[in-house]
Amino acid sequence: MLKEISNPEHFLWSFEDGIATVTINRPERKNPITFESYAEMRDTFRKLVYIDEVKAVVITGAGGNFSSGGDVHDIIGPLTRMDMKDLLKFTRMTGDLVKAIRNCPQPVIAAVDGICAGAGACVTMAADIRYGTPDAKTAFLFTRVGLAGCDMGACAILPRIIGQGRASELLFTGRFMTAEEGERWGWFNRIVEKDNLLDEAKAMAATLAAGPTFAHGITKTALNHEWNMSIDQAIEAEAQAQAICMQTEDFRRAYRAFVAKEKPVFEGN
Repeated sequence: MLKEISNPEHFLWSFEDGIATVTINRPERKNPITFESYAEMRDTFRKLVYIDEVKAVVITGAGGNFSSGGDVHDIIGPLTRMDMKDLLKFTRMTGDLVKAIRNCPQPVIAAVDGICAGAGACVTMAADIRYGTPDAKTAFLFTRVGLAGCDMGACAILPRIIGQGRASELLFTGRFMTAEEGERWGWFNRIVEKDNLLDEAKAMAATLAAGPTFAHGITKTALNHEWNMSIDQAIEAEAQAQAICMQTEDFRRAYRAFVAKEKPVFEGN
């Protein structure tokens, strides 16, 4: 199954030691996203549900920027000429990319440098963990092109990350959030120097890949599903989820290692 996504056409893909790296790769134009790259990334993250070899994913951009968002010439221009049916088909496809990132069981880490705007900001938003550089600038700039801020789930997800008031400001104004604001507001988990960005993201990915990956998938599912649950429902869902994890070999490995005063070696089953 892994070989099905080993040579994508519209972004770079690498895989080593359980970690997949997705690199948006049009650096000469600050890595805009096209119709084709939207669809191919969506399909890639959907496939990851069935690929056990991939334990964690890092997504980044080439050439000092993450992504400038939807390509002005390849996407925005054609959108102005589409009818409602085709427009809705497009907006649903872009939302499906966010859903695919959220629904794959692997932890996804965004490594963000430079410009991270529009759809690029929404892809970053969909990640589980975000690392940025001091030069990272993030904007949900849909309002600047006459559109609403409610794009690709931003009005649902962004307030949960940085708070309702801060999200409202960014979505109404389309202004850039600085790296310092991003870290202070909880958008970035960590700010690291540019030269160390990918290494730091991959180091975190390696830590997660070495952990109980089946349980990580359960954690990610719970984080997604419990947005829409009451506290009582969430507690019951977590009771069932944890009982499932207690049947895994990784749980038994951890116990045996603790008794032997050794570090557990997890295998994801």
